[in-house]
Amino acid sequence: MLNIDLSGRRALVAGVADDGGFGFAIAKALAEAGASVSVATWPPALNIFMNLLERGKMDESRRLSSNELLQFEHIYPLDAAYDTLADAPEDIKSSKRYREAGDFSIAGMTERIRQDFQDQPLDIVIHSLANAPEVKKPLLETSRNGYLSAIGVSAYSMVGLVSRLGPLMRPGGSFLSLTYMAGERVIPGYGGGMSSAKAALESDTRTLAFEAGRKYGIRVNTISAGPFASRAASAIGIIDKMVTYCAANSPLTDPLTTEEVGSTAAFLSSSLASGITGTTIYVDKGYHTMGMAVAGVGGDESPR
Repeated sequence: MLNIDLSGRRALVAGVADDGGFGFAIAKALAEAGASVSVATWPPALNIFMNLLERGKMDESRRLSSNELLQFEHIYPLDAAYDTLADAPEDIKSSKRYREAGDFSIAGMTERIRQDFQDQPLDIVIHSLANAPEVKKPLLETSRNGYLSAIGVSAYSMVGLVSRLGPLMRPGGSFLSLTYMAGERVIPGYGGGMSSAKAALESDTRTLAFEAGRKYGIRVNTISAGPFASRAASAIGIIDKMVTYCAANSPLTDPLTTEEVGSTAAFLSSSLASGITGTTIYVDKGYHTMGMAVAGVGGDESPR
C-alpha cells in the first residue's frame, strides 16, 4: 500500500486563524500524515484563535483519526505585509492588536523559528495568506494603495517567505500556496486587485520553483482550489454565489471540501510528489476544464 508518510517532517502553515478554511484543513492533513505542525496567525486574530483553542471550542475539528487532538508545536504572530518590523508603520506597531505580538514581520517569524528549532528545521511551508482591503470593488474603481496591498499580502508574501525560510529548509522540502481561478479567468465581483495578485502568485510559483530549486533543492507549487465559503472568503461578498455556480457547472457537482484540498496538499508536500514543482494543481471538481456554462445559478440546465 502506498501511503503518504510525513513522519519526522516539520511543517509551518502560514495563515491559520480558525478551523473553517483551507489552511486549517491542510495543517490537519499534514498532522494526519505524521508531520509536526506550527502555524502563523495574523496578530489581530491571534487572541481570538488562542482563546478558541484554550476553551476547547475547536476540539472537535482538531480531532484526528487516532482520536488525539491536533497539536501545534508553535503559534507565531505574522503580518505578511511586512518583511521586517521596521517596515511597519508606528501606528500599527503601537496598536492594541499588535503591540504584545513582538516582531510579527516575516523576518521576525523566521528568527523565532530559528531560535525554537535551530538551523534547517523545516520541510514544509504552506502559504495560506490573502487579503485585499478593496476586494468588493471592481478593478476600475480600485485605488493604487488597495491594489498594491492585495499584491503585497497575497503574492509578494510568498516571495518573502521563500527568501527568508529557504535557508531553513531541508533538501527536498516543499513550499505550497493557494491560488484561485480568477488569476487566469474573469470572475466578476472578485475585485480589489485580488485577481491580479493570484495571477502574480502563479507566475511567481514557476520562477521561485526554478530559483529555489537550484539554490536550496526545494519544490514550489500552488493549489488552485475551487470556491469555498470560509469565514475569510465571506469578505468577497459573493462567495455563496460563486460556490453555487461552480457546483452547477463542474464535471463533479458535489461540494468541494476542505479535506480534499488538505489531502492534495499533504501529497504535494510528500516525497511521493518529488518530481512535481512549478505547477498549479487544480482541486476544483474539474471546473477549470469547462468552456461553457451548462447551468445558471438557479440550477436550470439550459446552456448560457
